[in-house]
This record gives sequence, structure tokens and C-alpha cells, in this order.
Amino acid sequence: MDTADNLAVWVVTPNGLAVAEKIIAARPDTILFYTRRLEGQAATGGKCVDRLGPAVSREFNRFSGHLFIMSTGIVVRTVAPLLIHKTTDPAVVVIDDKGQFVISLLSGHIGGANRLARDVAAIFGATPVITTATDVNRKPAIDVIATEKGLKIENPAAIKTVNMALLLDEPVVVHDPSRWLEDLLPGAVPFSRIEADEAGSLPTAGVFVDDVTADPPPRMLVLRPPSLVAGIGCNRYTPKEEIRDLLFGTLGRFGLAPDSICGIATIDLKSDEAGLVALAADFDVPLTVFSKDELNQVPDVPTPSVMVEKHVGVKSVCEAAAILASRNGQLIVPKQNTRNVTVAIARKDCTSSGSDPAP
Repeated sequence: MDTADNLAVWVVTPNGLAVAEKIIAARPDTILFYTRRLEGQAATGGKCVDRLGPAVSREFNRFSGHLFIMSTGIVVRTVAPLLIHKTTDPAVVVIDDKGQFVISLLSGHIGGANRLARDVAAIFGATPVITTATDVNRKPAIDVIATEKGLKIENPAAIKTVNMALLLDEPVVVHDPSRWLEDLLPGAVPFSRIEADEAGSLPTAGVFVDDVTADPPPRMLVLRPPSLVAGIGCNRYTPKEEIRDLLFGTLGRFGLAPDSICGIATIDLKSDEAGLVALAADFDVPLTVFSKDELNQVPDVPTPSVMVEKHVGVKSVCEAAAILASRNGQLIVPKQNTRNVTVAIARKDCTSSGSDPAP
């Protein structure tokens, strides 16, 4: 079972099991784990584990969130060795043995623990316990906004600077040409109206939302929108590394951010091409394929290939696929090629914060 988007609930006592079963009844995406002493008592099935620590270690990164019905101290000692960074760790929520309090412990914003704590508390009338400053003061949090908008955080160390400015009602300088953050940051000041000091730093917090790699001042939080689609063609059995080298080299030459790649596209003949499939998995983006007829319907591709048309039956693979997968967006990088690979980049039309970021 793929549990990447599911929840795990962990219990060690009969009372905890009763609370867990209420959660499972309301959230069918929840998988129960219980210790050996509770074997035979779980009405909803689940998985029996011999020892809590090793089991949590095995399962920690297979779930988007974990609900621990036990003391906070046990949970802290159990998960501490497993933590990497708040931008990648799953949500961790603690519930007391009587189901009175639901505590957002770790990954409150990006991991969604704050939201999860509120949702779970509502199931059985518990009190959600949220301690992040922006939440308790009812202020926006830039990492929450970024997550909701599908923006990738390039330099997470700058999150705290921006959130502190929002908490203190200080101005935040924003570069956001496609308006992903429009009306979401009170008192935002356009970047063009602020000059950096002699050291290149901003006088206040800043946010840079763009798919270009122009160097922003050091204090700016860099958010990458899901706005670029890579159209790729390749010879059969071309290694992933060769395809990746051309793609990254192309992005570098044209000043585009790899974190803004939201899809890879090609001809349907390459749907099972191992290098392309593996590269899409590395980027964690879909591999979209198009038929010859679909590709040939794209008018005026900049660099059609007589050779490709002769052997494959289409005038263009990479450019036409990039345009189609970007929903007829702008082709900003025409065909780049090596002996075995062709790459083109299209930018989706993301002109407002309400744009759909899906490829």
C-alpha cells in the first residue's frame, strides 16, 4: 500500500486505542499501529508492533502525518533521531490518553500539523494546542502560504525573518511578477521601490517569487513557482544522467530555476523510456506524453527536424511537447540538443495568485 498521503496513529494503552478508533472512523486514511499488549483488542484491525521506537523509525517517512496517543515525552524521545528539517519532516501530533488535548508538535506549517491538530480535535471535541506565534496571533505565515500555493522554498533559513516581520506588522519587500502572493501579505512593498544597502542586503524582510535565477539580496526568501515544463526527446536507452545533464545545463545557461520544473513532456513512444521515467521521479513531477497527431497540431515550432519527421513521424518532439504540456504557454527556450537528447522549456501562463499550478 502506498501510504505517502495517509496518516499513522500510534497507541500503547487501551484508552488510547479507544481514541484512535474514533479517529479512524472519521478518517479512513488512517492506519493504526499498536503495541503487543493490545493485540486482539483493536476492533478496526491495524498492525501490531513489538517495540514502538523501531516501528516508528521504519514507518516515519512513509506517512504525511503521525498521531501519537501517549505522553509528549515519549514522542519527543522516539522521533528526535528521525528529524531532518521542518520543510521535509512529516506532521507530528500528540494526543493525551483521554483525548482531551491535541497538540501540534512538529512541522506545524509546511507539514500541516497545525491543521491536522485542529481537524482531529474536532472529531471528538478535544482542545487543539497550537503554539506557533503566527497562528496564535492570527497572522499569515509565509511557509503556510508557500505550501498552499505550491511554491518550493529554496532557502528555508529565511522563513523566520519573513514570519517575524509579519508577526510584528513590519513591511515585507516582495518581487512577485506573476502575483502568486497577491493580497496575501499585508503591507507588502514592491521590490522595485526598495534599494539594498551597500552590502546588498535589504533594510527589511523580503520575498522573491520567480523562476529566474537572478540573485536576490541575501535576506530575501526565495520561492520557486511551478511554472516551467521541460519538453524532452531522446534516443532509446539514453541514460538518465545524460538527459539530466542537458536539462540542467540548459536551465543554467538560460538562468532558470530547476525547482520551478513542474512537468516533463515527450512523445508517447517514450512513455516507458527508463531515463525519462527516472528523471521525472527525481523531480517528483508527472511525465506527460502526447501522440504524433497531438504534437503535429502545434503550429510554427521554431526548430522542426526533417530527420525526426522522417523516422518518428513528427516535426518536433521537445518543443511541441513543452508547448502542449504548458497549456500553450510561452516557449522560452527553443530546442537544445546533444547527440542523444533534445530539450526545450516552456513557461506556463501563471499570471495571478489564482492560477492553477498543475501541469
